[in-house]
Amino acid sequence: MPSADAFASRNGRREAIRVLSIIGTRPEVIKMAPVIRALEKRPETFRHSLVTTAQHREMLDQVLRAFRLRADVDLDLMEPDHKIGSFAARAMKALTELFASARPDVVLIQGDTTTVLTAALSAFWQHVPLGHVEAGLRSGDRQQPFPEELNREVAGLAARFHFAPTVRARENLLAQNVSPDRVFVTGNPIVDALEMLALDPGFNLASLAGLDFDQERVILVTAHRRENHGAPLVSVCRAIRLLTERFPDVRVVFPVHLNPRVQAVVHNELGGVSQVLLTDPLDYEDLLRLMRRCCLILTDSGGIQEEAPSFHKPVLVLREVTERPEAVEAGLAMLVGTKAESILSAATRLLEDASAYRAMTAGTNPFGDGRAGERIAAILARELRGQASADDHLDWVATGAVK
Repeated sequence: MPSADAFASRNGRREAIRVLSIIGTRPEVIKMAPVIRALEKRPETFRHSLVTTAQHREMLDQVLRAFRLRADVDLDLMEPDHKIGSFAARAMKALTELFASARPDVVLIQGDTTTVLTAALSAFWQHVPLGHVEAGLRSGDRQQPFPEELNREVAGLAARFHFAPTVRARENLLAQNVSPDRVFVTGNPIVDALEMLALDPGFNLASLAGLDFDQERVILVTAHRRENHGAPLVSVCRAIRLLTERFPDVRVVFPVHLNPRVQAVVHNELGGVSQVLLTDPLDYEDLLRLMRRCCLILTDSGGIQEEAPSFHKPVLVLREVTERPEAVEAGLAMLVGTKAESILSAATRLLEDASAYRAMTAGTNPFGDGRAGERIAAILARELRGQASADDHLDWVATGAVK
């Protein structure tokens, strides 16, 4: 386990704020990358180290490369077909020992994964201040999404600094008696991340390069949440099959999650459908390229709900509830659940009614303005060192970006 001196010497001055950012999955990298870059731009204030649990090894490594990040500490805790409980036990032990050794001034976590849960508890046990990026998201149902809803509630109990992406998220925290002076509305750094990557037009995956975006209407589909495993996912696949039968010019691209329960259902239900292209999970750049060029997105992914408005693409959310209601309220996304009839009806309307389609593509992204990372770094400098910011953009609400 690395010593405190190893962290102290990495970037020089002892008096800088010692920050450990903990990541484990691809979405955590994407949303923490702008925060990390903002911290690294202030070497006189912060000494930053990146720690990964490797909760999702392959997808994590790909996106680290995309953002040109390297972990200072790789705990390498992933095991084949690991269960939540066994991974959590390993992560709790490793992170508790790490925090005791490194003695950081603050630990940063993002989102609602098992890595987040274990890092939050470990930091709390070691009396280390915790900053929670993307704090305050709530669906109101601990089974949807499972186990993420409970994970973020626990993170909210442990955190000292709550970096809420929107006013709605702030209100959720205040309703749970979090002190207002500990909640900061920053925007979601996923919007920053989209601006960090310079995407060339070509796809890395050959099968995507063969798509004819001029002659075909391409629909992107992703589905992986535990509550959608089994019958709900079968129903989603049935809707996709019916959609291709109704619209000969529709081509569906479905990157299939690596979870065996997802793989089995999707390949069994859609493997023989000629208008459906099943792929392995896409690298992040290809996913963004596909979002940019597709006409419609069906997903149960939280991140895609936040990214799609930046590309002005309608989103049909394959869930009964969402902890990201801002896009729905702005008319940029629609909750359709997993019943085949509901999905087919909503998708048909968008494919046949140009005015309905335009209405779901006209707004601006309600989740951020691309400066969340800067705000988080400035807030930490102010709160932990009393450093006044030279900028006047700490509070995103004041910009009028969130209503």
